[in-house]
Amino acid sequence: MVIYLSGEVEEEARLDELTPRQIVEQLDKHVVGQHAAKRAVAIALRNRVRRQKLRPDMAADVMPKNIIMIGSTGVGKTEIARRLARMSGSPFLKVEASKFTEVGYVGRDVESMIRDLTEIAVDMVRAEKIEEVAEKAETGAEERVLDLLLPPRPSSGFYNFGDEEETAGPSPQPQDRDEQFQKTREKLRAQLREGKLDNRLVEMEVREKSFPTIEVAGPQGVEEMGINMKDMLGNLFQGRTKRQRMRVEEALEYLIQEEEERLVDMDAVSRAALERVESNGIIFLDELDKIAGRESGAGPDVSREGVQRDLLPIVEGTTVNTRYGMVRTDHILFIAAGAFHVSKPSDLIPELQGRFPIRVGLDSLTLEDFKRILTEPKNSLVKQYKALLETEGIELEFTEDAVDSVARFAVRVNEQPENIGARRLHTIMEKVLDEISFLGPDLEPKQQVIDAAYVTRTLADIVKDQDLSRYVL
Repeated sequence: MVIYLSGEVEEEARLDELTPRQIVEQLDKHVVGQHAAKRAVAIALRNRVRRQKLRPDMAADVMPKNIIMIGSTGVGKTEIARRLARMSGSPFLKVEASKFTEVGYVGRDVESMIRDLTEIAVDMVRAEKIEEVAEKAETGAEERVLDLLLPPRPSSGFYNFGDEEETAGPSPQPQDRDEQFQKTREKLRAQLREGKLDNRLVEMEVREKSFPTIEVAGPQGVEEMGINMKDMLGNLFQGRTKRQRMRVEEALEYLIQEEEERLVDMDAVSRAALERVESNGIIFLDELDKIAGRESGAGPDVSREGVQRDLLPIVEGTTVNTRYGMVRTDHILFIAAGAFHVSKPSDLIPELQGRFPIRVGLDSLTLEDFKRILTEPKNSLVKQYKALLETEGIELEFTEDAVDSVARFAVRVNEQPENIGARRLHTIMEKVLDEISFLGPDLEPKQQVIDAAYVTRTLADIVKDQDLSRYVL
């Protein structure tokens, strides 16, 4: 397996060859600090590899050690889980616990997260299969376009292409006609690959994909019922086609998609996706602190303790019905997170606490952390803004004192109304670069140096205003 980070091949190494220490080193390239949390998730990921090497009867009894991350917003909880999933090529889903309600009430029930995770896995596997057959699909689509441009007419003695007519002589032999046909076809193939035929119109049969909209009323949505209405209706109308004129470029793209659908076995995709979810799925359950404890007042507790009790079987291990088949949740890794400012993990019901044996605290970000976040990660904020503006010929240079000034201001604003962690840097950087971003390609000169004086000048109005909350997103 190749490790993919930020859409690029970061390092060609098999996941089962990476030690927990090396996994942490990979995470360090994207997330600053939080060593304890990285250590915990690295061990959890490595334990998956270890479990796969056990004999089947032993592996079945080795349960994942689910994790609770405790820390304020913007300190890197979600990013650590997301990077971990990307490294391992695992299906990953982030959900907010506060969105769920107890079964039987209006709102999403907890089983929907497993269905959503399965959909993600199916998309992942399907994309991999399409990549495997991409070359074959392009070749097949190319042949079908050539058939539209130059349909074979062996008995006519000539071949018609647009307004041109090539004759094979007064009494052409079948072999001569075939040779001339192949020669003309190869000539068209070369023009097609060079893009010279992109604007030529062709007429072809296309499948109608539109179908009536049907709404199903009920306490649960259609996806909660495990019914794939779109596929059901699609099957009713999939045989209907219509003739449509389109440009060769559009026809080629349409036919490539059609060839990919024909070549990819969706039954095999579904089976592989279900296996991937069951053995490698990761669910990041955010805002767990919002459902901790009991609600005040009388009446049913449908969005706190009720949700906790519904989560129990999912986290412990149960079978969920999805449109692709049954999914067992025994070995899905759950990483929960929450600020726990008002509540605390011990406010969760005891049964659920036992399902999250690993607890790690994430540190609040310091001035030095902010400075490192701005510059050190592979795709840090400073690097992002440089790359964005470089597309319009603007060369940005951030001095060291400018980075220090932005970091100090982020710390100061976080101390005033509310601490939103590293997300504050996005707000401040947008304000600092507002003028440059607005002028864009019209900006002169193209070389712009951002120093501490420039930062202070752009943020002068905010510095003077004592009510900093007006400028907080």
